[in-house]
Amino acid sequence: MAIDWLKAASQKAVGDQLGLSWDEVHAIQERAVQRGLTRRQAEPIERLGVDEKSFTKGHHYFTIVNDLDRSRVLFVAEHRTEESLDGFWRSVSEEQRAAVRGVAMDMWDPYLNSTRKHLPDADRKIVFDKFHIAKHLGEAVDLVRRRENKQLKAAGDDRLTGTRYDWLRHPARMEPDDRKQFAALRDSSLKTARAWALKEAMMAFFLYHYERPARKHYRWWHNWAIRCRLKPMIEKARMIQRRFANIITYLRLRITNAASESINSKIQWVKYTARGFRSKKNFVTAIYFHCGGLDLMPSTH
Repeated sequence: MAIDWLKAASQKAVGDQLGLSWDEVHAIQERAVQRGLTRRQAEPIERLGVDEKSFTKGHHYFTIVNDLDRSRVLFVAEHRTEESLDGFWRSVSEEQRAAVRGVAMDMWDPYLNSTRKHLPDADRKIVFDKFHIAKHLGEAVDLVRRRENKQLKAAGDDRLTGTRYDWLRHPARMEPDDRKQFAALRDSSLKTARAWALKEAMMAFFLYHYERPARKHYRWWHNWAIRCRLKPMIEKARMIQRRFANIITYLRLRITNAASESINSKIQWVKYTARGFRSKKNFVTAIYFHCGGLDLMPSTH
């Protein structure tokens, strides 16, 4: 009963209902996780997502490895270093590593280095997540907008004031009036409009299914981007060029960290319902409990 209730409520709420202390309820959760991890089969894992999650405000991170096919957390480690991810690769067998077909991740060198060190034929299997690429490009668009808005306001033009999120949202998700106003901005000669068009053109790359036309599109985009005279976009174009070998792998593997983002939302719920954790170890236990897809129940024998 405690395990079932813990799936939907905080440890304190479950303890209050069952007349148990927080420590007693937490011990039930810990034992359930240990059972689940012990029972977990050494099954093949074909598609992985490597992501990070903050523990507290500031630079306190956890590295999280997810099974993208089953939407479950496989591994959690403190920090986001090369050693953090090394722990995952050491925890799986040689046969499991050989079965991996693809790994989605951010363009973070420590994760890249660890994967290359442990995964056979890693460079054919690593895919830099397209949603992180969209985030990088969105940051560049916003930087262009802020600089241009400052110049426009000095001249009495407030067209860009309050439009930050309009440039990040897809027009199809806007209300009709907002969409009409945004279309006027998007079709203008503003630098921000040019930066937005560059972002959208790069993301169109991921709609391709065949490598040859995708490469042609990318060359066209890259030539435009490095000549656009918008410093933030030029810097992102150079970054994407350096990483392109593990961006185009998306066309063959078609994986993203979208499942990882869904798991991250659940982890955020875990943090919220707990109203803070007494230790990082307790946070890790809660992640495995709620997101690990584990067999948590005691044996009936």
